[in-house]
Amino acid sequence: MTWRASGFRAWLFQRLTAIYMALFLVWFAFSALFYSPDNYLEWKAWLGCGITSTATAVFFLALLYHAWVGMRDVVIDYAHAFVVRFTLLSLLALSLVFMGLWVLQVLFKATL
Repeated sequence: MTWRASGFRAWLFQRLTAIYMALFLVWFAFSALFYSPDNYLEWKAWLGCGITSTATAVFFLALLYHAWVGMRDVVIDYAHAFVVRFTLLSLLALSLVFMGLWVLQVLFKATL
């Protein structure tokens, strides 16, 4: 299988995003366990830290890309009519873009 093979790049990126998300969740669990913010202001300060906010933003972007690859493959496999496939993929892409913008907005507000 070569790098240019059909689907190999998406498969590889999905595996890489899964590894990052797993590592992030372990780090997040340990951070929350040992730091343990008690109120909203402490959570906001912790999330507003440059490293935490960047790692969280990358986590959500990886999550959205991971979801895109998985759902795209399901739609391509099971929606055979072009119009249905195009409509579903368009709705999926728009919803994931809006979710990504929402996450970035939440993270940006936490850093202010």
